[in-house]
Amino acid sequence: MSIEVRPATADRWDDLVAVFGRRGDDPAWDWCQLFLRSNPPSAMHPELPPDNRGALHREITEAVAPPGLIAYVDGRPVGWTRVGPRRAFPGVRGNRALAKVLSDDDAGIWWVTCFTVDSQHRRSGVGAALLRAAVAFARDHGATALEGHPVDVAGLKTSTVAGSAIYTGTMAMFVAAGFVEVGRTYRTRPVMRLSV
Repeated sequence: MSIEVRPATADRWDDLVAVFGRRGDDPAWDWCQLFLRSNPPSAMHPELPPDNRGALHREITEAVAPPGLIAYVDGRPVGWTRVGPRRAFPGVRGNRALAKVLSDDDAGIWWVTCFTVDSQHRRSGVGAALLRAAVAFARDHGATALEGHPVDVAGLKTSTVAGSAIYTGTMAMFVAAGFVEVGRTYRTRPVMRLSV
C-alpha cells in the first residue's frame, strides 16, 4: 500500500469531500472547524446550523498556505489533517485546560488539530503518514515547533474506541513521530510537542 500526502488546495476540494464520506454532504458536520472558534456554534447562533463545509471550502480557496493535508492510498483520497499556526486557532488558545499547559508565547508554534481517516483505511498508517507530513509542512512554512492534543488510548476504560473519539490523533502516533509529552489536560489527554 502506497500512501502519498498532498496539501489541501482548491483543486483538491472534491478529494477532501470524498475523505469525509457520507458526512461530505452535511454542511453542519464539523469539517474540522471546531478549533477555529472561541465559542461553540450553538452559543453563537443557536437557531442556525453552521455551514462548516462552506467555511472550509472558502478557507481552502482563499488561503495563502493550505490549511491542511490530504492522504491518498493508491491515488484514492482517504485521510485529512488540519495543521497551522497555533495563534490561528482561538479554540486552542481560549481553552482553559490547555492554557495551564501551553506557553503564552506561541510565535512559531504550529498545531495539528484533527484527523479524518476513511474507515476502510484506519489502523493502516494513514494517520501516521499525515502526522509526519504535517511536521514537514509546518517546518517548511517556518514553524519552530508542532503541538497536538491527542488521546492516550491506553488510559481509556473501553477496549473499543470509535474513530470520532480519537479525531485529534492518538498519543502512540505522536510518540512514534518523535513528539514528547509536555503536560496533560486530563488523564487521557496529553499535550505533545516536537521541535522542528
